[in-house]
Amino acid sequence: MPNRETMLSNLKINALNEMQLKTIETIQNEKELILLSNTGSGKTLAFLIPLLESIDANLKNTIQTLILVPSRELAIQIDTVLKQLQTGYKISCCYGGHKREIEENNLVQPPAILIATAGRLADHIRRNNVNLSSINFLVLDEFDKILELDFQQEMEFIFNSIPNNTTKLLTSATQAIALPDYTKIINPFYLNFISNEPKDESVFYIKTVMSPENDKVDTLFMLLCNLKDTSSIVFCNHRDAVERTHQLLGEKDILSVFYHGGMEQHDREVALCKFRNGTSNVLITTDLASRGLDILNVRNVIHYHIPHTEDSFTHRNGRTARMDASGSVFVLIGPDEEIPSFLLNSNQQFNLPEKFEIPDKPKWSTMFIAAGKKDKINKIDIVGFLTQKGKLKKDEIGLIEVKDFSAFAAVRKSKIGFAIENVKNEKIKNKKVKIAVAK
Repeated sequence: MPNRETMLSNLKINALNEMQLKTIETIQNEKELILLSNTGSGKTLAFLIPLLESIDANLKNTIQTLILVPSRELAIQIDTVLKQLQTGYKISCCYGGHKREIEENNLVQPPAILIATAGRLADHIRRNNVNLSSINFLVLDEFDKILELDFQQEMEFIFNSIPNNTTKLLTSATQAIALPDYTKIINPFYLNFISNEPKDESVFYIKTVMSPENDKVDTLFMLLCNLKDTSSIVFCNHRDAVERTHQLLGEKDILSVFYHGGMEQHDREVALCKFRNGTSNVLITTDLASRGLDILNVRNVIHYHIPHTEDSFTHRNGRTARMDASGSVFVLIGPDEEIPSFLLNSNQQFNLPEKFEIPDKPKWSTMFIAAGKKDKINKIDIVGFLTQKGKLKKDEIGLIEVKDFSAFAAVRKSKIGFAIENVKNEKIKNKKVKIAVAK
């Protein structure tokens, strides 16, 4: 395994922050640690460094470390960070939404690091695909979510499969919940880095927007027009409201993408790619997107529906003003709604101007390529393919994301038809694959 300095260099990070250093120091002496720290503060690296340093490089073909997460998106994000660290250790990622057989093949030779959601991991344990008897380091990321009642049966089953002497590190961005008895965590050490101080107003704004009607679509439309083409996440409380809001905004000529737990995995990946690469500046979503998604430069969070709890409000707001970037939060209030108590002390009313213009359409489109990491294709291959075969200039190619079996590339909207026509009969890495505008 590379040393700590090399790993940080691979992430282009000069030094760990105070929270990360204290976590690494504490877990060396404590077997049970609960880390509370604000969203965007770097908790992932805080637990990955000590987890990696706990691995015995001489111990082959055993799962030594386990990271449990509440969602596939968080699993994928952690997997991505681990690969960027370039440790040389085998990593396997198990979650619902794709074929279990793919994971079974990867688990034939056990990884040193296993990242998993509870339901999929419990399934693998029952099928004897994994053996957790050698686990020495367990992480529960976003543990307040993963220990909810919805996961109780699977989590109890998993904990019964883990040795009692395993080091346990639990993380969250909100205050701790009571730990279920099955965790056997009796007296954990707490590190609380959650700041109760409001963020500096030059960095983080929270404003209420009064809607004259209970159906707040027109108010949302005018707000998005006022925010122009800045990156915005709109949170709704229900899946059907997400799709309805997306459709109604489209009828008003506002381009958006939507994202919720009822979608197929591929469709969720496409939506997030389009939002990250600027094909759409508006993402409409449920609380599924409030955790585990690392989307840079989100300028605005908009609460179309008031969240049910203060914790939900906190996690949603964590999508913006990350790592000291600036951001704004808007809460839409209908005539029959009351301002929640957790907003009273930070409430500033935002009055929408009477005149507005529809924002400019994004200048990017997204190209879908039906090949990915498993086909030995990387970002450099795609850039070369699009410049040489697609006849694109480098400034006509934007963000590229390569998944296991597919890839997505942002291409200037004015050039995407031209590029697809040029590559339709070409091969990438000697392989003919489907290439089209991502739907």
